[in-house]
Amino acid sequence: MSRDALAGLRVLVSAGPTFEDIDPVRFIGNRSSGKTGFAIAAAAARRGAETVLVAGPVALETPAGVDRRDVRSAAQMHAAVLAALPADIYIGAAAVADFTPATVAEGKIKKRPGSEGLVLELVRTADILADVASHALRPRLVVGFAAETGDLDANAREKLQRKRIDMIAANRVGIAGSGFEADDNTLHVFSADDRQVLGPAPKTELADALLDLVAAQLR
Repeated sequence: MSRDALAGLRVLVSAGPTFEDIDPVRFIGNRSSGKTGFAIAAAAARRGAETVLVAGPVALETPAGVDRRDVRSAAQMHAAVLAALPADIYIGAAAVADFTPATVAEGKIKKRPGSEGLVLELVRTADILADVASHALRPRLVVGFAAETGDLDANAREKLQRKRIDMIAANRVGIAGSGFEADDNTLHVFSADDRQVLGPAPKTELADALLDLVAAQLR
């Protein structure tokens, strides 16, 4: 696949975790490093795409030629992604929290004498991937990610259909040396009529391999 196949297109990528505040000190988060999403954004920019990267709280340098927009929470990422439309391609590589505290305490929650625990009420966050896929400014191609600990194929195919997206890249997490926080990974990429396995390989190489599939699908 020609490496200039994305030249002139607008590619929107989301990457990293989201942090959902409990109080001014604590939050609910996950182990996403953002490395995959940043590698995808960097590869898209190298291929000549106008690239926008909506990044959760990560300690990574902005790739060359990429318009980076930093956010913290799932709600902020939802707003930033929709505000960045229209785009030709959306790649949702972020590990967005599915739930967030119903209320955020104004002060630090203290341990009280005689108290044995704390109960938090959580509410669902907005579904960024589904909202992009159903948006009036829907990109020509919507690509999701799925981090799975089991039943990878079945869960990925179900998500592909339920969210009405074009492709999904699933990876198994909870395995040493792969997935969250690692430099290498394996991606199982599904579309309506295809399944391909990329890797194991460094995430930088997987980004280019995934964009090859994206460009082919777009054609």
